[in-house]
Amino acid sequence: MVSEHASPLVAPGGVVAGARNVHVAELSAALVRQGHEVVVHTRRTRVDQPDRVRAPEGYEVVHVPAGPAEPAPQGDLLPHTGPFARYLRRRWAISPPDLVHAHSWTSGLAVLLGARGLGVPVVQTFHGLGGVERWHRGGAGVPVRAQTEQLICREVDGIVATSDEEAFELVSAGTARGLVSVVPFGVDTALFSRRESEERSGLLRRVVCAGSLVPHKGFADVISAMAAVPEAELVIAGGPSDVGRDPEARRLVEHARQRGVAGRVRLVGAVRRDAMPALLKSADAVVCAPWYEPFGLVPLEAMACGVPVVATSVGGLVDSVVDGVTGRLVPPRDPRALAVALRALLSDRTRRETYGEAGADRVLARYSWQRVAVETERVYERAGAGAGVAAVG
Repeated sequence: MVSEHASPLVAPGGVVAGARNVHVAELSAALVRQGHEVVVHTRRTRVDQPDRVRAPEGYEVVHVPAGPAEPAPQGDLLPHTGPFARYLRRRWAISPPDLVHAHSWTSGLAVLLGARGLGVPVVQTFHGLGGVERWHRGGAGVPVRAQTEQLICREVDGIVATSDEEAFELVSAGTARGLVSVVPFGVDTALFSRRESEERSGLLRRVVCAGSLVPHKGFADVISAMAAVPEAELVIAGGPSDVGRDPEARRLVEHARQRGVAGRVRLVGAVRRDAMPALLKSADAVVCAPWYEPFGLVPLEAMACGVPVVATSVGGLVDSVVDGVTGRLVPPRDPRALAVALRALLSDRTRRETYGEAGADRVLARYSWQRVAVETERVYERAGAGAGVAAVG
């Protein structure tokens, strides 16, 4: 595995990380349980990080020296990709892996440079496409990213899309259809387990949102919707521990004040991953309202807990949330539609319980990490990893 930006060690037991950190950690652990030897290469972000460390789940993490040993946004990593690739090249020229799976476009570029001429099959997961993100951000972003993604698609041996929409975008951009396989994110069904019943009896119903505090996650739209849902409070989890210093958090607080709902909106900041199930189970409904979303882990985790979901009909949310069965899908950037769906759901306990039960059943049937690992193994086999990788699974 190569995950230049998202270290799998950030996820287990720590503050909620991005979905990519969780994905790399859980997929690596699931493949180890399938009998594989997994090594994850990620960029060194602290001077005191060891060169190599063995995770409790059995995979090994290699901290690659590439650029300053400090955290950096993914958008700033391109200048460090060359040193990262040269490090991979030195290692793999001596001991090539059976297969490399790159996570993100900068990781894919580093892998192609590091594995060139070695005959090592390469599989790519983008975790979101630059062209799609630029469109939703009104043209903002790095144009070179979309161009690099097209280059990667021409050179790799297999591509894992995390949703049907992402697969469609890839093929529409000219990627060969036979290269693209759809394999979703998984859920830790031991950590996120079905609740026994609705566990709150307060005067107000509780709506929970979680994710990075960035505008495209749609938290402002949910706050606007709360003005028309007076019987509920909104809890937003995510961002830094001290949300008072975060510009986006301050913007959301001011937005709540302007909408007259400040007394019913709470930003609780970062939540430890092992505390997330309790927060989700405390909700009468979980809302995920991004403008775009490559996959979307929070709705799946909520469904695993037996909590109904209201989500926008974008990206992977269309795959995971079954409208009228496990929750409701509404158009993006539409606070009125959010409010209508929330009012109907919060006023009907039977519907909430029905959606919650169906969601938990769907996660167990479709989104366990064991199933995701088996489907990923099939992609590796088709990519030319050979009998050594395929036979273990």
